[in-house]
This record gives sequence, C-alpha cells and structure tokens, in this order.
Amino acid sequence: MPHEIPNRRSWLKTMLYGTGALIGLDAASPTAKAAPISPKDTIKVTKLETFVLKNSWVFVKIHTDAGITGWGEMLKDDAKACAAGAMEVGDYLIGKDPRPVVHHWQAIHRGAFYRGGPIKTAIQSGIDQALWDIAGKCYDVPVYKLLGGPTRDKALVYGTPNEKTGVKHMKVSKWTDRRAHKYLEGNKFVEEAVERFAALRARYPGVDIALDFHGAVQPTTASLLIKALEHLKPWFYEEVVQALNVDVMADLAKKTHIPLATGERIFTKWGFREILEKGAAMILQPDVNYAGGITELRLIAGMAEAYYAPLAPHNPNGPCSLAASLQVAACIPNFLVQERGDREHDLLAEPLPPVKNGYRPIPTGPGLGITIDEDKLMDEVGEPREYLPQYDADDGSVVDW
Repeated sequence: MPHEIPNRRSWLKTMLYGTGALIGLDAASPTAKAAPISPKDTIKVTKLETFVLKNSWVFVKIHTDAGITGWGEMLKDDAKACAAGAMEVGDYLIGKDPRPVVHHWQAIHRGAFYRGGPIKTAIQSGIDQALWDIAGKCYDVPVYKLLGGPTRDKALVYGTPNEKTGVKHMKVSKWTDRRAHKYLEGNKFVEEAVERFAALRARYPGVDIALDFHGAVQPTTASLLIKALEHLKPWFYEEVVQALNVDVMADLAKKTHIPLATGERIFTKWGFREILEKGAAMILQPDVNYAGGITELRLIAGMAEAYYAPLAPHNPNGPCSLAASLQVAACIPNFLVQERGDREHDLLAEPLPPVKNGYRPIPTGPGLGITIDEDKLMDEVGEPREYLPQYDADDGSVVDW
C-alpha cells in the first residue's frame, strides 16, 4: 500500500515534535516552537489552564494539538472563582476548533441559563483573548488584522508624565487626603479638593489631567465637586458615581461641560447600551478582562461610534490586558487613549515596543503580539490578596472604594 503524502500540518507536527508526538508527547509542550497553519488544516483545543497570581491577576492558557497556545487575562477580583469557572468552560472547548472565536463567545454566553454578571463575563473575556491569540498565531498575523485593521499604527497612552516617553496625559484618583465617601462632604473637603488639584495642575503644566472619582463619591458630593473643579479644566471626570443607577450619572452629566467617563465596572454591549442611550458618559472605558474580551469591545466601540463617543479602555492589570487593549485600539475608528499604556511588564519574555512621544506602537507580532515568560509567571502564582472592605474612620460604617 503506497504511503500517503502528509498534509502541511502533519509535516509541521513531525518536524516540530518528532516521533514523540506519536506516542503521547504533549503537542503543547512549552519547549516546542509552533508555526502558522493553513486555514484548511484542522486544529483542536486540547487543554485549558488557569493561573492565579499573588497580586490577584488571573491568567488563562489554552493549548491546541498544533502546539499553538493562547493567553488571556480575567478580572482580578474574585480571582479563584474566575479561575474555577474558566476550567468549567474548558470542558466545552476541548476538542473544538479554537478559530471561530465569535461562535465560541456566543456559545459560552448563551449556553448558560443565567447569563452575564461580572464573574461569568470575566471568564468569557479571558478565554476570548486566548482564542484570538491562537487565531492570530495560526495565520501569523496580529489580531487587529483579523478584525479589519489597522486603523492606526500607534496608540496614545496616559500614565506618568515623563520626558523620555513623552507622556503628557495622566489620571489621578487620590487628590485629597481621603476619598469623598460620606453622603455629603462639607465645604472644607470641596475647597481642599480644588486647592490640591490646582497645585497638581501647576506642577504639571501642559499635561492633561483626568480626575477619577472611583465610584466612591456619593451623588450629593459629586454634584458639588464637578462644578467646583470645572474652572481648572480637568481632562475628564471618571466614575463620578457607581454605574448601578445610570439615571443618576446621566443627571450629573447634564450639570457639567467636562466629559464624563465610565465603564470599568460595566460589562457587555447590553450594559453600555444604557450608558449611551441615557447620555450618562461621553467616554466609554470597557475593560477587556471584564466587559467581554476583544470580541465584545469591538462591538461596544461600534455602538459608541453611533453616539460619537470614543473608547479609552480600562487597564489595571497585566500584559495580556494591555496587549489585547492595543489590538482593539488598532481595529476601531473611535479609540481615544489607553490607560496605563506606558506601563512595562516583567512577565513578558520580550518587552513591548517602547512608548515614544506619548504613543505606544501597536504590537505587530502574531496574536496578541506578546510572549509570556512562563517561569516568571509561575514564580508569582499564589494566594490572591484577601477581600478587604473599606470603612469610614469616623463611625466604622462600610464605604465604597
């Protein structure tokens, strides 16, 4: 019987893994260097892993039988719940082709009776990033090219003003000795906030400075602060109140000409629909680790474009979060700025392209465009930070933070 001519993928597997692949050598071995595959070749998910770090970051790694792996990140709160939930979704993914990413997004979302919620959507977000990472690596292109980009080749960032990086945009969340957590702060607090912010403006001339209320300010105090600070021309106000009652935020938006931004605690297109329809914010800040991943951020951006609203993705987390956000920036027209886009990450095997003149070049490598240093990551695996409610120092009552 004549031997069959191996297809391209079979040949690649033999070259990459040798005959050991035929006797059970894990095709996802970290020592194996995966190569792009043909769109006609088959590829299946073989394993899913999660990693909870001591700083509460949660990573997910998806393996395939082609030796190609994908990485993503999830919500840093409720870290153990996110990690465990992702493993349950792994039961659905194993054995399936990872490349129809949007199909998997819908299956994970609609396959459960109870949909949405912060933990469920965070699980989806991390898996979505990892699947896009795999898809880009399969075809040897960055994710943004699979989504119609590039719309730009670099992303404006905000972080720490710096002559070397040229960053001239920043945000501050602590601009008084404490956050305004009482139901109605007095004039002394408001005057202190104005004085401190004025000093900050003087310290950083020529820098746009946003003010983050962090959802910790009650509406009664927020209404005083947004008017008292207007003359100092903040870049924008972020999370002036919690987004649980969108009507309250919409009312506050009408009281100031300073743009309001929100989104870090809002998930999926359905959550942002109400923000846009009610005019509660002019700048949307979805988190790629929480709002539904790359797939959902692209759809949220499309909705926002109809309202002439830009995206400024939220990013308090690690390298996958930043890299995935930059991929989104490169495939949407209405990107504004990337939070903490000047931050470098020790968990990367190779650094991201450096920030220059206030802009971070979009990673052009396949997938998310980054490589995780797994040894460094494993050194950080451990118990996440403990759950810490915040209290009023005066009366001991629980407050927002």
